[in-house]
Amino acid sequence: QVQLVESGGGSVQAGGSLRLSCAASGYTGSSYQMGWFRQVPGKEREGVAALGDDGSTRYADSVKGRFTISRDNAKNTLDLLMSSLKPEDTAMYYCAADLVVFWPPYKARYRGQGTQVTVSS
Repeated sequence: QVQLVESGGGSVQAGGSLRLSCAASGYTGSSYQMGWFRQVPGKEREGVAALGDDGSTRYADSVKGRFTISRDNAKNTLDLLMSSLKPEDTAMYYCAADLVVFWPPYKARYRGQGTQVTVSS
């Protein structure tokens, strides 16, 4: 059973940076499509970034140029470096994994419990 555990969330002022990490277990190798999505209560989930098993990436327009997704297959971790954060980036961020689904990440079979990111103005 694939398990995903996020960490690294917190509170930051606008313009600041945060790095989210996702520790994956229950599988080895790089065969999974990995990604991040976020959700604000009362709003629809939003795909943030995805990283395919072939190294391809995709970002939401709202985060392009500010967020970078990366993975360490040896450690089974997925990171999301978030820079130039804006108040509208405030949300619960979830790590996701699926053998097939690449985009949007919120349609992936496996997801973590989430980590809260709060950006103040």
